[in-house]
Order: sequence, then structure tokens, then C-alpha cells
Amino acid sequence: MIRVLLAEDEELIREALASLLDREPDIDVVAAAGDGRAAVESAMAHRPHVAVVDLQMPRLDGLGTVAELGRVLPDCAVVILTGHANPLVLREALASGAKGFLAKGAPGASLAEVIRRVAEGSRYVDPLLAADALTAPPSPLTPREADVLLAAGPDRPVGEVARALFLSPGTVRNHLTAVSAKLEARSRADAYRIARENGWI
Repeated sequence: MIRVLLAEDEELIREALASLLDREPDIDVVAAAGDGRAAVESAMAHRPHVAVVDLQMPRLDGLGTVAELGRVLPDCAVVILTGHANPLVLREALASGAKGFLAKGAPGASLAEVIRRVAEGSRYVDPLLAADALTAPPSPLTPREADVLLAAGPDRPVGEVARALFLSPGTVRNHLTAVSAKLEARSRADAYRIARENGWI
């Protein structure tokens, strides 16, 4: 039997996934959690072979949960479930140690098959997500511009960003102006949104 932990903050989805997996003769859902921190605690208590982790959860997000599970339970393979992934998140998830990456819109039988694959030691990335990652346009931002935009977020004060990055406020403003021009953004918030959606930050 493959012992599985489900970590999903929406109760309806969590219960639906549990019901779906309960139909599989070789899969046993041993625990379920509504946030990342509870998922790590449940994993330590129940020692699952595979953890199915939602990307966006309270207390500890999916990427944080992957990293923490890798530290406390390295033999547990992690499958990330997401409703909207970008190439950067896909790369970060795989770099964090996730063995599987599956879109929530995938056919119902896919999850059980992915669980079996990662339990055997293989990796799986949803083909559509992989195609998006491979065909994503390269970032027009320099590494420093990306760092400044990420630190600035949609509305963090320039002075705070400057102190955090050990730059002058003028340098921060210059980088943000260059970012907005490159991304043809109407505002910093718009630039931040465009960069996040394309996986550039």
C-alpha cells in the first residue's frame, strides 16, 4: 500500500481528493491537513510515502512545505497540485525537491497514477505545464532589476526597499522606472503583476 498525505486548504477539494484516492486498491490516505505546518506535523506522525501538497496554503505555502518535508522526512515523495502555475514556480518546486507537479484541472485518474510513479522513484510533470515552462519567453529584466521589483512588490515604500537591498532610494527608483518601461507597465503594481504572471520574479 502507498501511504498518502493530502495537504489542501480547501476542505471540499481535500475531501474530494480523499474520496477519489480511496477507490484505488493500492493507495491509503493516512492523513489530511488544511495548511502547510499541519501537513509537516501530520507527515512526521504518519510517515506517508507520498505527500500531495497544494501550492497555495496558509501558515506554510506549498514550496515551504516541500522544503520542510525534505528536511524532516526525506523519503516522502511530494506531488505539488496547483490551479495556476507559472514556469518559475515549476522550476522552484522541482528545485525544492518535489517529485511531481500536476495541474488541478488534470483528469481524475491522473493523480493516482502520478502518486504511483513518484512512489516508485520517478518524477512527473504535467505535460501542459512543462510545455508552458519550455516555451515561456525569457525575462527582459536584469537580475538586479528582478531583485528590486521582487523586494518592492506592488507598493512597498522606496525607502524600505533601498534599506533592505543596501541601495540608495534613487537607484531603486531608477531600476523600477527601467522595469516599468521594459514591461510596458502602467504602474509598479502592473509591472509586478506582469513579472509574476510570466514567472520572471
